[in-house]
Amino acid sequence: MSFWGSSVLDRAGVQTEDPISEYSLIWTVHSSGPGSHTVHNPPLPLRVHCRICPPLQGLFLSLQMESSTSVLCFLLPILLSLTSTLSTNSEGNALHALRSRLSDPTNVLQSWDPTLVNPCTWFHVTCDSNNRVIRLDLGNSNISGSLGPELGQLQHLQYLELYRNNFEGKIPKELGNLKNLISMDFYDNKFEGKIPKSIAKLKSLRFLRLNNNKLTGSIPRELATLSNLKVFDVSNNNLCGTIPVDGPFANFPMESFQNNRFSGPELQGLVPYDFGC
Repeated sequence: MSFWGSSVLDRAGVQTEDPISEYSLIWTVHSSGPGSHTVHNPPLPLRVHCRICPPLQGLFLSLQMESSTSVLCFLLPILLSLTSTLSTNSEGNALHALRSRLSDPTNVLQSWDPTLVNPCTWFHVTCDSNNRVIRLDLGNSNISGSLGPELGQLQHLQYLELYRNNFEGKIPKELGNLKNLISMDFYDNKFEGKIPKSIAKLKSLRFLRLNNNKLTGSIPRELATLSNLKVFDVSNNNLCGTIPVDGPFANFPMESFQNNRFSGPELQGLVPYDFGC
């Protein structure tokens, strides 16, 4: 079987603006007798015209055939394979990469099948009407392991619920790429290291609960710019420095900061915010 990429034309014969979004393949198949097929150059062309819409629109295939039914039967497995390949979902890849990092003794993630077109049928994953992942609910699932940078590829994620597990290691700075994130619940785990400053890029964030971990360092002052933040809890860690008083931090109760090594509320202009670290 041989194929060539043809000129990138739309149905009116006009070149498209996005050459990545549309292409054509030409197979030439010759039937050498009943039950057998050999593949070579013309005479029997089969043009498969594939227009790939953006991921939000899905994948659509339109077939223009000039061959017999037997040729279609011969090529059907190839076409199905092509469709599966083109439909590979980057969000599914990201979640499967996360799965490879985790220990799951109770098989909570058993349904996470990487061969599926997208992860919207997986348990604990919620998608919107456009098959984009918007929730990851793994709270209280007896999971252990670490997070990786691939989570930053879940561009449409709104809720990241990983509470009451045994996650460890650092919180990836790539989580700052989740611009639509509303809730990040990481409490009751074993996360360590510093709170990433990149979280300050999550302007839609309303709930940030990192309590009962092993976090160190100071609270990034950049978090004071999160005007939508309604709940913030870092109690029961090993944080130090001073407690911010600007922006939403003016409204958080002191219980949200207890059982750390803070030296008290920030005295602007008098002592550094990381005083005592």
